[in-house]
Amino acid sequence: MDRSQKAEAVAQLNDVFKEVGVVVVTRNLGLTVDQSTELRSKMREAGASYKVAKNRLAKLALKDTDYTGIDEFLTGPTALAWSSDPVAAAKAAVDFAKSNDKLEIVGGSMGTQVLDEAGVKALASMPSLDELRGTIVGLVNAPATKIAQVVNAPANKLARVFGAYGASEAA
Repeated sequence: MDRSQKAEAVAQLNDVFKEVGVVVVTRNLGLTVDQSTELRSKMREAGASYKVAKNRLAKLALKDTDYTGIDEFLTGPTALAWSSDPVAAAKAAVDFAKSNDKLEIVGGSMGTQVLDEAGVKALASMPSLDELRGTIVGLVNAPATKIAQVVNAPANKLARVFGAYGASEAA
């Protein structure tokens, strides 16, 4: 990598750090190419990104962002996972690490809040933004459904009474 490529890589990472909701630092303990490809595809499915970046370049990219606290985690063979959804990257990384002992969760950050390994795992256990939206829509929709049932119930009962009364007179 020449100087201009390094400057471009730092600028790209800096832009990413200014836009995302969470960054998770992982340590690669010998992932094969197939395992790495599988991890990247799981990250994409979750709406997250995963990139192996040189620690020195990543530390330079952290300057002037909310994620400056994670520079202490950038030692050894590390990689970064990030997403706009505060839960997606953490959830995908933790799920993959559960099934593969060659990926270790080192820590991360949610804005200025630095998270250790336990913090990232706790974040991963939370529902995602889409799950929360679905729950809220369900909660908002439930009262409307119940109101419609309550309003229709007297009319249904009245119709049954008239039907029964009409049937008894016909007999």
